[in-house]
Amino acid sequence: MCGIVGLFLKDKSLEPQLGTMLTAMLVTMSNRGPDSAGIAIYGSDSDAKSKITVQSDAAEIDFSGLDLALKAAIDTPVSIRLKDTHAVLELATEKVAEARQALAELRPTIRVMSTGDVIEIYKEVGLPKNVAERFEIAKMSGTHGIGHTRMATESAVTTMGAHPFSTGADQCLVHNGSLSNHNSLRRKLRRAGVTIQTENDTEVAAAYLTWKMQNGASLGEALENSLDDLDGFFTFVVGTKNGFGVVRDPIACKPAVMAETDQYVAFGSEYRALVNLPGIENARVWEPEPATVYFWNH
Repeated sequence: MCGIVGLFLKDKSLEPQLGTMLTAMLVTMSNRGPDSAGIAIYGSDSDAKSKITVQSDAAEIDFSGLDLALKAAIDTPVSIRLKDTHAVLELATEKVAEARQALAELRPTIRVMSTGDVIEIYKEVGLPKNVAERFEIAKMSGTHGIGHTRMATESAVTTMGAHPFSTGADQCLVHNGSLSNHNSLRRKLRRAGVTIQTENDTEVAAAYLTWKMQNGASLGEALENSLDDLDGFFTFVVGTKNGFGVVRDPIACKPAVMAETDQYVAFGSEYRALVNLPGIENARVWEPEPATVYFWNH
């Protein structure tokens, strides 16, 4: 049992409130998963620059002088923004792959949470309220975001086992359920060159969608394909740079509810995650159908 929330804003005037609204939604789901929590925020684009969000259990040591060391290693300016155990590095887009390789050599205990033009992922062990406060999520603005609070079933309670999982630029996924064919699929995806850092089944689902999209599929098509290729019980909420998608397996035993107004599309594992959203009393509210893909793009 885990708790998922998602919010895709249509109304730009709500963007400064994204972090506040998403945090409140996730906190209501705390009793569905006390082990760890995480939130992905899709913020504003920066011309020709990308972000690498990283985490360290020894942040004071690992982040000290990291921007200067990385600048020297890849010969390009790097800025760093510290947030507790996480940091956001900003650098030229064409240098991201080189920077990731340099990070592994310069600071081998640092873990990459996400890369992309707009995405930032913050996740740690603990309840949603505590995790959100540590990273000041309520102060963040953006166009869309997803969140997760976890009750561990498939792997250890660690930062790397927390959701969201990101396996491609500006892509991430949260999951409620359990996949039965993740071990064989993990081997296949690694052979195809997709980076998978953990033994968590959810990261395999994220990597599968990344692989499909890298091979030309749209988000909607990748989600459609997942219904044939992923075995088990699942509700997925997925984010891309411009999009937001939802799919449930054909049995759909994991709870889910959605709401849509002229201002937003919202997802929650339970309706109580949505009750404080503006205009919810006039929203179209429904339970996503089994084996049906829903997605929206900016």
